[in-house]
Amino acid sequence: QVQLVESGGGLVQAGGSLRLSCAASGRAFSTYHMGWFRQAPGKEREFVAVMGRTGRITYYQDSVKGRFTISRDIAKNTVYLQMNSLKPEDTAVYYCAADQAGSVVPSRRPNNYDYWGQGTQVTVSS
Repeated sequence: QVQLVESGGGLVQAGGSLRLSCAASGRAFSTYHMGWFRQAPGKEREFVAVMGRTGRITYYQDSVKGRFTISRDIAKNTVYLQMNSLKPEDTAVYYCAADQAGSVVPSRRPNNYDYWGQGTQVTVSS
């Protein structure tokens, strides 16, 4: 069992930056694939960035490549999402998720993730 708590969301102007944090509690955090997903009003939840359990494999949605960076600190049981050059279309509730499955690479599908945080709102004004 893993509990996830996100923080770091807020209101920022276009072009600004935010860093989201996801603190995990529970056993064997280092054995989970970790991901960030987002959901805008009226839209389905979508993949933003995921990282494999070893940290060597990462995937990003095309729209955030070069602007967002996912990272994890095993010692702190925390996953981060650094978001730079934010755009109004990045506005959404951002969720952290953990996948305990035995796949070699992290999935980009929300349904594959077993544990979810409560979400943190990110609003980018134009």
